[in-house]
Amino acid sequence: MAQRLHLVFGGELIDPSKTVFRNVDDIHIVGIFPDYETAHNAWKAEAQRTVDNAHMRYFIAHLHRLRDEAQNASPTEELGA
Repeated sequence: MAQRLHLVFGGELIDPSKTVFRNVDDIHIVGIFPDYETAHNAWKAEAQRTVDNAHMRYFIAHLHRLRDEAQNASPTEELGA
């Protein structure tokens, strides 16, 4: 069975309607998780922790898809799409 790794990260955006970070040096790497459920739980915890800052956003990156470039990702999973 293929391993499905997920990276949870986030930071402050220049504009809340876009996905451009204010300072990439300040991106918060929450961690790498072995499945979507645990990644989603970590994402949710960070998103709730920073809910008062409209410019803070956290994302889940599907690392297993980066290993298989032939597999298409949906537009909602593509940053900047």
